[in-house]
Amino acid sequence: MPAWKDDPAVMACDHGAPGHRAPERRVPEHRAPHRRPDRGVRSAAGILRWSRDLLDPALRDAVEAMPDGARRIAAFHLGWRDELGRPADGAAGKAIRPALAMLAAEAAGGTAAAALPAAVAVELAHNFSLLHDDVMDGDPTRRHRPTAWTVFGTDAAILAGDALLAAAYEVLAEDGSPAAAQAVRVLARAVLDLVEGQSADLAFESRTDVTLDECLAMAGRKTGALMGAACALGALYGGATAAETGRLRAFGERFGLAFQLADDLLGIWGDPAVTGKPVHSDLHNRKKSLPVVAALTSGTPAGAELAGLYLRDEPLTTADAARAAVLIESAGARTWATAHAAALLTEAGTRLTGAAPEAAAELRALAGLVTRHDL
Repeated sequence: MPAWKDDPAVMACDHGAPGHRAPERRVPEHRAPHRRPDRGVRSAAGILRWSRDLLDPALRDAVEAMPDGARRIAAFHLGWRDELGRPADGAAGKAIRPALAMLAAEAAGGTAAAALPAAVAVELAHNFSLLHDDVMDGDPTRRHRPTAWTVFGTDAAILAGDALLAAAYEVLAEDGSPAAAQAVRVLARAVLDLVEGQSADLAFESRTDVTLDECLAMAGRKTGALMGAACALGALYGGATAAETGRLRAFGERFGLAFQLADDLLGIWGDPAVTGKPVHSDLHNRKKSLPVVAALTSGTPAGAELAGLYLRDEPLTTADAARAAVLIESAGARTWATAHAAALLTEAGTRLTGAAPEAAAELRALAGLVTRHDL
């Protein structure tokens, strides 16, 4: 078992206080798996509905407290308002990270309500990254709606993303829990890793020599770090020990890398009706995603042809992108990505030893969404 006690990002904390919806303060003797309602193990879809129902009121409160300009853009991005500020019913995403935070709290023997500040903070931080990603990638749509930068302008969208990140730290700092200070440090480190991963991702677009190990490290920072932080934050607010927190964070990091692999597959072969993005969007952006790099470094004839197509200066036409997708699959990269995601999820499951059984089963159920490419 890894020695997590020396890792400052997972130092043991006192038990957390709940967020906006559960004002009573938790105490150590309440830390028992039996406090969780006897509801049985839910499906992944049921878990996400439960998470969203708990999250939304507190998330709306956090966004409502933002300054007018940032609030307007954030509400549009989250699907709550249209471009004129009128109520809307757009998709706000599946809220995977808040679900991880709240299930991690239960896995540690605490309650989902206690981890609500962590859940809100990771969702705000995640949406900060999405607003910035859409600008950097030039994506015109997200979740079947125009992206914020196409409606409000690039500068305004960037600033709204900055405001969401500040709001994430504000939620943690205002909570008053003994876990709050450590939670701020955990989230800050995850955001630093996320930014480093995104920076590498952008740099890869102009490089012709990206290795698969470099790409895996990038994805671990860009996606795995925040997933791991979601689990670590939930564990902290659930009253976990340092070792428990470390194991749950390791689960989230592996889940996150598997999630990125699945997302990369969707970026090439996903149905726009499901993804909300144009077909072959990652290929048109020349993203050095994991399947692309696996194909380019495969040493196969398909990989060599892909390099000649993908690494040239001219923009990819619709036919070029379709051919690139065929070559990536012919090089074996689609099979590799699917198998590697499955292996990561198996490894992630081993990190749930000692967790509350029902919560651990639901974390596994949530992870199972990845292998079905439902995300």
